[in-house]
Amino acid sequence: QLQLAESGGGLVQPGGSLRLSCAASGFSWDYYTIGWFRQAPGKEREGVSCITSTGYTNYRVSVKGRFTISRDNAKNTVYLEMNSLKPEDTAVYSCAAVGRPLVPWRWMFPQEYDYWGQGTQVTVSS
Repeated sequence: QLQLAESGGGLVQPGGSLRLSCAASGFSWDYYTIGWFRQAPGKEREGVSCITSTGYTNYRVSVKGRFTISRDNAKNTVYLEMNSLKPEDTAVYSCAAVGRPLVPWRWMFPQEYDYWGQGTQVTVSS
């Protein structure tokens, strides 16, 4: 059974930082692309960042320079370091995995991913 579990969400003030973790169980994801997505109330799910099996990364424009994605294959874990958080970053953040190569520009499409975690809430508010 392939499972993903996110952790690290919470309430933070604007300008603060959080580190999200996505841990996999049931499989070795050395060859998987892992994506982070978020969904705010009343909005569609959107791609935030992804990291391929070779460590190539992508970011949506609004988080470039503030968020950093990384992976530790020995721990089957992917991290999303989020700095300089803004109220508009408030959302449920979910990680997802896909075991086949993606056309690079399609990394931010949720339908490209096969496995999903339950999500973790991130709230940025003073």
